[in-house]
Amino acid sequence: MNGLMLLAQGAMSMADSLATANPVLTPVSAPEMNMLDMAIKGGWIMIVLGVLSVVCFYILFERNYMIRKAGKEDPMFMDRIKDYIHSGEIKAAINYCRTMNTPSARMIEKGISRLGRPINDVQAAIENVGNIEVAKLEKGLTVMATISGGAPMLGFLGTVTGMVRAFYEMANAGSGNIDITLLSGGIYEAMITTVGGLIVGIIAMFAYNYLVMLVDRVVNKMESRTMEFMDLLNEPTK
Repeated sequence: MNGLMLLAQGAMSMADSLATANPVLTPVSAPEMNMLDMAIKGGWIMIVLGVLSVVCFYILFERNYMIRKAGKEDPMFMDRIKDYIHSGEIKAAINYCRTMNTPSARMIEKGISRLGRPINDVQAAIENVGNIEVAKLEKGLTVMATISGGAPMLGFLGTVTGMVRAFYEMANAGSGNIDITLLSGGIYEAMITTVGGLIVGIIAMFAYNYLVMLVDRVVNKMESRTMEFMDLLNEPTK
């Protein structure tokens, strides 16, 4: 019994000595990734991508407001226009169109101002105004489409320049002095610019398609109002 106790005490003392000789090492936590630091490591291309993203969001919010405003109109608009025309109140109809201040109202106003001329002339005048109004609605969409296609290309450019810089530093370091830290800067630039370019491009693509959808809705309303107005002019006189 005494022998077992001595063995146990000896094992405990040996374990204590080993623990003292080999202290437990606590793992060092890796630094957290900071988005700002990552963007800075991306180089000058990230600045260009940042400017493009600001332009993209500005066009998105500004066009969204303007297009939605253009699509709002009085549901009784054409009924009132018909009443004014049937009663011969042409000036009142024109003033009513001006108070509405929508693309459809401006088209109908132009058509009313051409009353008395041949139907083809009236329709041509309305279509000319319609083309101008559509061009106003689509203002900035070309820039948005350019950003959606150009931002990923800029990101890939950053990838190429980053890898070129990494291999250039490897070549200057020599075969015996190559260190992973020499490559980290170029690889950071290569990867971060790719991610940044894809993010900006994807956002711009979805924003562009969304705005095009809104424009199409307004254009459909304009075409519908034009057809109603032309039908009104072609109605047989009682």
